[in-house]
Amino acid sequence: MNRPSPFISTALTDAGAPLYRQLYDRIRAAIAAGTLGPGDRLPSARALAKELGVARGTVELGYSLLASEGFLVARGQAGTVVNPALQLATSPLAPPTETPPAQEAPDLLWRPQELLPFQMGVPAMDAFPRKIWARLGARYLRGMRPADLDYPPPHGLPALRSAIASYLQVARGIDCAAHQVFVTSGWRHSLLHVAHTLLRPGGHGWVEDPGYPPARQILRQFGIEPVPVTVDAQGMNVEQGMSRAPDAQVAVVTPAHQSPLSVSMSLPRRQALLDWAARHDAWIVEDDYDGEYRYASRPLPALASLDRNGRVLYAGTFSKVLYPGIRLGYLVVPAAQVAAFERTGRALFAASTPTMTQALVADFIAEGHFARHIQRMRRLYAERRAATIAALERGLEGRLRVQPAPGGMHLVLRLPGDCTDRPLADQLLAEGFAVQPLSRWRASDSGESALLMSFTNCASAEQAQRLGALIRQAL
Repeated sequence: MNRPSPFISTALTDAGAPLYRQLYDRIRAAIAAGTLGPGDRLPSARALAKELGVARGTVELGYSLLASEGFLVARGQAGTVVNPALQLATSPLAPPTETPPAQEAPDLLWRPQELLPFQMGVPAMDAFPRKIWARLGARYLRGMRPADLDYPPPHGLPALRSAIASYLQVARGIDCAAHQVFVTSGWRHSLLHVAHTLLRPGGHGWVEDPGYPPARQILRQFGIEPVPVTVDAQGMNVEQGMSRAPDAQVAVVTPAHQSPLSVSMSLPRRQALLDWAARHDAWIVEDDYDGEYRYASRPLPALASLDRNGRVLYAGTFSKVLYPGIRLGYLVVPAAQVAAFERTGRALFAASTPTMTQALVADFIAEGHFARHIQRMRRLYAERRAATIAALERGLEGRLRVQPAPGGMHLVLRLPGDCTDRPLADQLLAEGFAVQPLSRWRASDSGESALLMSFTNCASAEQAQRLGALIRQAL
């Protein structure tokens, strides 16, 4: 394997040790650190000498010294490689043997290195239409022009912005135009864009309790104190928010399927929230991360579709409906705020997502693949949701019941009052199940204990039944 070698491609210094010795030290340090592994191929002496601007003999001398000590093996025309027989003490890529303690991951930033059963925030990647995606990618590459190699437009590819606007008008009932859509690299990027454009450091912002922890983190880093507002069966308690911080600058909500309780915000609460924002000149950030997935009835209209005063900023993501590695989201802003977001976008958030990725998603939407994919996933998730609930309850043997939810991509399992969820979640993680404790989503230490578990990648009823049995035994 011949890979780039930045540790030896940077210039050698004139002072200090001889050049061949500097090269020797660099390569030996890279082997010791695991950056170069057994069998890895090094650049040829001629190529490396040209790159470093040194004599070829200098490189050959460094290589020969390493070979004499058993670090390298010269294979003639096959090149020089790290000795395949070397036994390295440790590998920097080896997975950690211990899971991080709870205090190191209070905002859920930590993720296992490999996808585990019931892991939150991951769509059914086994059902992603990879062949269609590969065909679109090949077509794009064949038709590339020199202009496609330039930086992408600062606010997003026009074709993608238009495709998103058309989709939202039909699927989510949002009356928006392409120029109101700003392409981002995901939810955090979208919220930061809102903060830098519309908010000012100081004051307060409403956040759901329990709610997605990064929302609290981003507001606090920007200088806005998050005010936790309780979530009940009707969603965020707007009256409580008005009593605690009536002058808040912003409210961050997940009205379609509240994160993490999966309840939907009632129409009276939605209207009350919109009225509050209009009266107090405040903003509402609607995080519609999985609004497409509802199983009891048709998907609910977005909160932004009810906005008549231009106070709602609608944030969506492709990470939950396509695949997480795409790192692509979007933000729909009121028409009156487009110019302000354009200024901020050019200054701070330009060119965040590669042109090719944006072009593929634009074609994926425009050709109807996206709508068909959503329909397939809705059917698949309904089946996996029902099968996972049934298998979990068989494993639990009646001790507990899974809390049903009308939509979303995960389940909530309420625990008895004398049981704490964090130790149980850590215990299950040690068994290979990536469930999350509800307590880590709360802004306060009070509240019921529960486990959060995704069903999107649970293709095996046996896995769910075993998880239920482990929970039962632990209780």
